[in-house]
Amino acid sequence: MTVKEIMAELQAKGSESIKKILLKHGVKEPFFGVKIEYLKPIQKKIKTDYQLAKDLYATGNADAMYLAGLIADDEKMTKADLQAWVKQALSQNISEYTVPWVAVGSKHGYELAIEWIDSPKEYIAAAGWATLSELVSLKPDHELDIAGLKKLIARVEKNIHTAPANRVRSAMNRFLVAVGSYVIPLNKEVVAAAKKIGPVTIDTNGTACKVPYAIDYIKKVADKGGLGKKKKMVKC
Repeated sequence: MTVKEIMAELQAKGSESIKKILLKHGVKEPFFGVKIEYLKPIQKKIKTDYQLAKDLYATGNADAMYLAGLIADDEKMTKADLQAWVKQALSQNISEYTVPWVAVGSKHGYELAIEWIDSPKEYIAAAGWATLSELVSLKPDHELDIAGLKKLIARVEKNIHTAPANRVRSAMNRFLVAVGSYVIPLNKEVVAAAKKIGPVTIDTNGTACKVPYAIDYIKKVADKGGLGKKKKMVKC
């Protein structure tokens, strides 16, 4: 399939009602409002295609960018590719899901995540924390920088309530939940930090989204016997 053919199909599957919902959830124009279920058949047909993914992403259309992440050949993604992607990731679903998913499948995920979390741009910093969350959920503990993650837990504890941006606070909280749930050696560290932090308040823009209290969420994972059980994949 070509970019032109895919864009035509996406436009045909677009929905104004879905657009209204997605706009409230931080998706930015331009986009058609395509349900993910309509992207899956295209993904299945293409499987992976490094150049097509980059070409789709370059359209700037949020639906096409999301699809680009699904078909990206993550291992071929260079540092320059990922830097270009994160700079264009203005939509919340792209910066906090698409870019992190592709970054963790590349060779540069952790290095770039550590760089991105220091960005003054809200969406890039949020992408960095989201990438770290996906990394700890996927990678075996012996492949993780445990000492580095411990320092990041302390950083979140110190800064989460004073972080100036909603998306950064939310992504930091998600990072705590992920480390506490997936990295057993750091579970107690996270729980102790979460107790000091308490609930995290985020403006959810009138949506039904809720910010999980890290301790409660991790306890639910533990009660189900899921602590330390890694994901097989992060893209969905």
